[in-house]
Amino acid sequence: MNRGRTGSERIAQKPLGRVALYPPDGCAPAMDDAAIALPVRAPILTPPRHPARRGPIFNQRTAMAGEYEFLQVERKDGIATVVVNRPEKLNALNGATVAELDRVFRSLRDDDEVRGIIVTGAGEKAFVAGADIGELAKMGPLSGVRTSRQGQDAFRFIEKMPKPVIAAVNGFALGGGLELALACHIRVASENARFGLPEVKLGIIPGYGGTVRLPRLIGRGRALELMLTGEMIGAEEAYRIGLVNRVVPQVELIGEAESLLRKIMANGPIAVALALESVDRGLDTTLDDGLVLESNLFGLLAATEDMREGMQAFLEKRPAKFQGR
Repeated sequence: MNRGRTGSERIAQKPLGRVALYPPDGCAPAMDDAAIALPVRAPILTPPRHPARRGPIFNQRTAMAGEYEFLQVERKDGIATVVVNRPEKLNALNGATVAELDRVFRSLRDDDEVRGIIVTGAGEKAFVAGADIGELAKMGPLSGVRTSRQGQDAFRFIEKMPKPVIAAVNGFALGGGLELALACHIRVASENARFGLPEVKLGIIPGYGGTVRLPRLIGRGRALELMLTGEMIGAEEAYRIGLVNRVVPQVELIGEAESLLRKIMANGPIAVALALESVDRGLDTTLDDGLVLESNLFGLLAATEDMREGMQAFLEKRPAKFQGR
């Protein structure tokens, strides 16, 4: 399956020379145009082709009505909000919903007018209360592998997005719901949010990445306690152990997520994309190779117009006007 390109691989602008990301001796290369190894160009992060359209959340421009059965998607002022919309099932993930999540994020990645994304659940009870047990109960060994891989691929695509993705957790985030939140870059929770991986109570284990991402985020011991007991924790405990970034009253949840996203969107979009890429790829490599990657992405940004604008704006004591190139 095509998992999508990384920010530094998405080519748009003129060549920036050739950069050795991983030289044979493991040492960081000199950052100049003479380094020979991998051709690198600026990422595709172009500014909007037209000024942002403003209007009601569900007008023709901002909502993709009718495109999805189990999602509502709103676009407004550079932010896309993806709502898992199965409130009668506490927004549980069935196979069709996972496929729609994969499809919508592929669309949002390539939408120049979208600079950041919020994921949340319909209603006030649940973000996503898990997978659809009716579907899972019918699994055999082979279909079980396919089900797991479908969710893993969709969530990995979200995790590798070059645009910031915030989970606005508005209630139960259990099983696949917690795994969806873990795939997002940042998590903001309402005070009534509840988190857990209760799969062992059903005789299975997390299948959408929970056994991999949760230990990396909160540590092995705490992650194993949650997975092996299947117990839930509240929002304040989730904040204490580093599972969520912020906890707010439910009525403030979307506003808080939007405010945080706008702070990120005020920064250079190429820099944001490559910071996300450096962290994602750096966690899967050695310290030395991660440092080499960071150096090369740092050098790559030195060839962008955004870097020159950011530096000049700082010297002139004015807000920067980044163009994403």
